[in-house]
Amino acid sequence: QVQLVESGGGLVQAGGSLRLSCAASGRTFSSYAMGWFRQAPGKERDFVAAINWSGGYTIYADSVKGRFSISRDNAKNTVYLQMNSLKPEDTAVYYCAADRSFGARRAREYDYWGQGTQVTVSS
Repeated sequence: QVQLVESGGGLVQAGGSLRLSCAASGRTFSSYAMGWFRQAPGKERDFVAAINWSGGYTIYADSVKGRFSISRDNAKNTVYLQMNSLKPEDTAVYYCAADRSFGARRAREYDYWGQGTQVTVSS
Protein backbone atom coordinates (compact mmCIF):
# COMPACT_ATOMS: atom_id res chain seq x y z
CA GLN A 1 0.00 0.00 0.00
CA VAL A 2 1.31 3.44 -0.97
CA GLN A 3 -0.30 6.73 0.00
CA LEU A 4 0.56 9.79 -2.06
CA VAL A 5 0.13 13.47 -1.23
CA GLU A 6 0.83 16.18 -3.80
CA SER A 7 1.76 19.77 -3.02
CA GLY A 8 3.21 22.83 -4.71
CA GLY A 9 0.39 23.82 -7.02
CA GLY A 10 -0.82 27.37 -7.37
CA LEU A 11 -1.40 30.32 -9.66
CA VAL A 12 1.44 31.44 -11.90
CA GLN A 13 1.78 33.71 -14.92
CA ALA A 14 2.60 32.32 -18.33
CA GLY A 15 6.34 31.80 -18.67
CA GLY A 16 6.74 31.16 -14.96
CA SER A 17 7.78 28.05 -13.05
CA LEU A 18 6.42 25.77 -10.36
CA ARG A 19 7.76 22.69 -8.65
CA LEU A 20 5.30 20.03 -7.59
CA SER A 21 6.12 17.51 -4.91
CA CYS A 22 4.56 14.16 -4.17
CA ALA A 23 5.28 12.64 -0.77
CA ALA A 24 4.77 8.90 -0.42
CA SER A 25 4.20 6.83 2.67
CA GLY A 26 5.46 3.32 3.09
CA ARG A 27 8.84 1.66 2.98
CA THR A 28 8.39 0.32 -0.55
CA PHE A 29 8.44 3.68 -2.34
CA SER A 30 11.78 2.97 -3.99
CA SER A 31 10.38 -0.14 -5.64
CA TYR A 32 7.74 1.80 -7.57
CA ALA A 33 7.92 3.71 -10.80
CA MET A 34 6.22 7.08 -10.40
CA GLY A 35 4.21 9.14 -12.82
CA TRP A 36 2.61 12.55 -13.11
CA PHE A 37 -0.70 13.04 -14.86
CA ARG A 38 -2.95 16.05 -15.33
CA GLN A 39 -6.62 16.59 -15.89
CA ALA A 40 -8.27 19.75 -17.15
CA PRO A 41 -12.02 20.35 -16.65
CA GLY A 42 -14.07 18.19 -18.99
CA LYS A 43 -11.03 16.32 -20.28
CA GLU A 44 -9.42 12.97 -19.71
CA ARG A 45 -6.52 12.42 -17.33
CA ASP A 46 -3.41 12.75 -19.47
CA PHE A 47 0.09 11.43 -18.99
CA VAL A 48 2.77 14.04 -18.25
CA ALA A 49 5.93 12.24 -17.15
CA ALA A 50 7.22 9.09 -15.47
CA ILE A 51 10.40 7.97 -13.73
CA ASN A 52 11.69 4.51 -12.92
CA TRP A 53 12.48 3.28 -9.42
CA SER A 54 16.08 4.48 -9.40
CA GLY A 55 15.56 7.74 -11.24
CA GLY A 56 17.78 6.63 -14.07
CA TYR A 57 15.06 6.58 -16.72
CA THR A 58 12.41 9.14 -17.52
CA ILE A 59 9.76 9.62 -20.19
CA TYR A 60 7.66 12.66 -21.07
CA ALA A 61 4.61 13.63 -23.02
CA ASP A 62 5.53 15.54 -26.17
CA SER A 63 3.59 18.56 -24.93
CA VAL A 64 5.91 19.06 -21.95
CA LYS A 65 9.22 17.73 -23.27
CA GLY A 66 11.98 20.28 -22.75
CA ARG A 67 9.91 22.30 -20.27
CA PHE A 68 9.12 19.83 -17.46
CA SER A 69 11.51 17.62 -15.52
CA ILE A 70 10.64 14.69 -13.26
CA SER A 71 12.97 13.55 -10.50
CA ARG A 72 12.84 11.59 -7.26
CA ASP A 73 14.59 11.36 -3.91
CA ASN A 74 14.11 7.87 -2.51
CA ALA A 75 15.65 8.86 0.81
CA LYS A 76 12.83 11.37 1.22
CA ASN A 77 10.11 9.20 -0.39
CA THR A 78 9.35 12.09 -2.72
CA VAL A 79 8.95 12.62 -6.44
CA TYR A 80 9.09 16.05 -8.04
CA LEU A 81 7.86 17.71 -11.19
CA GLN A 82 9.75 20.88 -12.13
CA MET A 83 7.64 22.88 -14.55
CA ASN A 84 9.23 25.73 -16.49
CA SER A 85 8.00 28.00 -19.28
CA LEU A 86 4.44 27.35 -18.22
CA LYS A 87 1.62 27.97 -20.66
CA PRO A 88 -2.11 28.57 -20.06
CA GLU A 89 -2.78 25.16 -21.59
CA ASP A 90 -0.84 23.58 -18.72
CA THR A 91 -3.69 24.56 -16.40
CA ALA A 92 -5.06 21.40 -14.78
CA VAL A 93 -5.19 19.34 -11.63
CA TYR A 94 -1.91 17.46 -11.41
CA TYR A 95 -1.80 13.96 -9.93
CA CYS A 96 1.07 11.71 -8.99
CA ALA A 97 0.72 7.96 -9.25
CA ALA A 98 2.68 4.81 -8.46
CA ASP A 99 3.12 1.75 -10.63
CA ARG A 100 5.07 -1.48 -10.19
CA SER A 101 6.36 -1.23 -13.76
CA PHE A 102 8.03 1.65 -15.55
CA GLY A 103 6.87 3.03 -18.85
CA ALA A 104 3.10 3.14 -18.53
CA ARG A 105 1.41 6.16 -20.10
CA ARG A 106 -2.20 5.20 -19.41
CA ALA A 107 -3.80 6.17 -16.13
CA ARG A 108 -5.49 2.81 -15.69
CA GLU A 109 -2.10 1.10 -15.46
CA TYR A 110 -1.17 2.89 -12.25
CA ASP A 111 -1.99 1.34 -8.90
CA TYR A 112 -2.01 4.25 -6.45
CA TRP A 113 -3.00 7.90 -6.78
CA GLY A 114 -2.76 11.12 -4.85
CA GLN A 115 -5.60 13.58 -4.42
CA GLY A 116 -4.20 16.11 -6.89
CA THR A 117 -2.99 19.69 -6.76
CA GLN A 118 -4.34 22.56 -8.87
CA VAL A 119 -2.04 24.40 -11.26
CA THR A 120 -3.42 27.52 -12.91
CA VAL A 121 -1.42 29.43 -15.51
CA SER A 122 -2.70 32.90 -16.38
CA SER A 123 -2.03 34.54 -19.74
